[in-house]
Amino acid sequence: MTLLVDIQKKLPGFKLDVKFETGKNTLGLLGASGSGKSMTLRCIAGIDKPDQGRIVLNGRTLFDSQKGINLPCQKRKLGYLFQNYALFPNMTVEENIGFGIGDKKRVDRLAIIKEQVKMIKLEGLEKRYPNQLSGGQQQRVALARALAIEPEALLLDEPFSALDDYLRSHMVKQLSETLANYQGVTLFVTHNMNEVYSICNKLVVLALGKIEAQGGTVEVFRSPPSLVAAQLTGCKNFSRAKYISPFELQALDWGINLKTGSELPQQIEWVGIRAHTIEEASKKKEGNVFQCWLNTASETPSRMTVYLDLETETRGKGNHQIQWEITKQMWSELKNKSQPWKLRVNPEELIVV
Repeated sequence: MTLLVDIQKKLPGFKLDVKFETGKNTLGLLGASGSGKSMTLRCIAGIDKPDQGRIVLNGRTLFDSQKGINLPCQKRKLGYLFQNYALFPNMTVEENIGFGIGDKKRVDRLAIIKEQVKMIKLEGLEKRYPNQLSGGQQQRVALARALAIEPEALLLDEPFSALDDYLRSHMVKQLSETLANYQGVTLFVTHNMNEVYSICNKLVVLALGKIEAQGGTVEVFRSPPSLVAAQLTGCKNFSRAKYISPFELQALDWGINLKTGSELPQQIEWVGIRAHTIEEASKKKEGNVFQCWLNTASETPSRMTVYLDLETETRGKGNHQIQWEITKQMWSELKNKSQPWKLRVNPEELIVV
């Protein structure tokens, strides 16, 4: 199972220009709103037409601008899950699932529908209409409808965007289990880095129609190749950087020197620290220790975000230099300690661009 995409399309404000190839592993398309993620899916599905390029699925050419090939949607053998699920409101669960199955004997259609209903764990709800289902149930019906046609590729466009946090966590788990048994190509579009990290083995990071990074998901998160890719994968702390030696740099905006875990190129521009990787310094752990003062703190139900100053003259001016994410237990132990606090970052955790 392979999908090759190499397309260009002029859009308002920028040009979509993407090239990637993927197999059975779930490929994530990660990017901010308006980056070209959904348009890429629409071009693959045949809903929109690229200006030029080609799309090849399992050796079948779906689109080729030079050869004049542009297969209609219904001939591409693709399953598409839209953001709003696009269920037919006047059709029941089983009717929605069976809508795209095509010309099959009634007994075969019913068998496919029954199998899909079992897969999405909605037995007993086959006669219900979409407005009688929860958001999570509607999403499962839309997924079953996409899989019922036995597609060679499955295109998922922000499938969790309409769900609350509770439903989202459950659906991420269920979708991961479903995709593990699916033998085709899967593309998963999202702007949520946690979803893409949980579900996708491979990753393409898009910004304004251009690919900023691609590769294994874990590898891209660990070593994003550009500032934009680092930001989109969740890094919140950045400083301009200056090369000092093969394993040391100067963080110009923070006024500190940092050791790195791998050899540096001489041409570096930025250093980043993920907010959750900072830790309290101890005598047992040396290197990359810096002093800081509390600026402000922000509370969520489960965690604290602590905003820190590294220079005394910036304190009280409303600006912070470092963002640190910690548990509430860590905060309760830390907040009454005298300042400046001594923190550190593992050389292996630094992001260098």
